[in-house]
Amino acid sequence: MFKKPDEEFVKEGAEKVTPEDIQTVAEKSEDIKKQFSARGPLKRFIEDSRVLTSLVKDWRTGKYRQAMYGTIAAVVFGLIYVLNPFDLIPDMLPIIGALDDATVIGALLMLVERDLKKYRNWKETQLTIDDGQH
Repeated sequence: MFKKPDEEFVKEGAEKVTPEDIQTVAEKSEDIKKQFSARGPLKRFIEDSRVLTSLVKDWRTGKYRQAMYGTIAAVVFGLIYVLNPFDLIPDMLPIIGALDDATVIGALLMLVERDLKKYRNWKETQLTIDDGQH
């Protein structure tokens, strides 16, 4: 029997995330974005995917360390889940294959909502600072 992708599923997956997984997400951020821009259930999360991959990159490089490791691990787990074509429901099955990916991303967003809001606010201040220096 399949385990339903929910917040608990994301938490359990996050516990298994390694530093190599974080590096994979940072390096494959363009491939991840392509998964979201494809047609289907993930399309509604395009902007979220950009913020999530940006969060991982900024955390990995040390630019942003206000997020706890558990948050980063959950984000990495969710993004790797989307990148993996052979997850609970294979992505080769049209629409249905992307539906479980969308469910995982929805659960992930609920789980890290507060941290993501803080990161977005921080990112906006960084853009404002950068604009003021030019």
